[in-house]
Amino acid sequence: MSDTLKAFLEECETLGLLRLIVTSSAAVLETKGTIEKIFYAELPKGEYANMHKDNFEFHLNMSLIQRVKFETGEAKRGNFTTYAIRFLDEKDEPALSAFLQWGKPGEYAEGQVEAWTALRDKYGEAWDVVR
Repeated sequence: MSDTLKAFLEECETLGLLRLIVTSSAAVLETKGTIEKIFYAELPKGEYANMHKDNFEFHLNMSLIQRVKFETGEAKRGNFTTYAIRFLDEKDEPALSAFLQWGKPGEYAEGQVEAWTALRDKYGEAWDVVR
């Protein structure tokens, strides 16, 4: 795979509404939004992908993301499949998770699962990030 993380993030715009999740040792932060209008900044700590929304700001240190992994699972509440993209750090732990967000449980927007599947088919189940 020769595409960069920048290219991948820009392709994530096709996924529509996502639930973005960041977990630390003491908290979990979840927000709903689309990935779009990303801009980049080179800072001493690394290269950041940034996005400003009405209700949240997004800053991802792309320099710390080593792998991207596609996962399906079973919803914790309800009987339906979930679709996630994990952005993994050097410990192979999720730095960011992006789940397709449904309207009613299990009812994804038209074309959303197909867009996720197309990205997975292009990049594979997991791929090492190209710098």
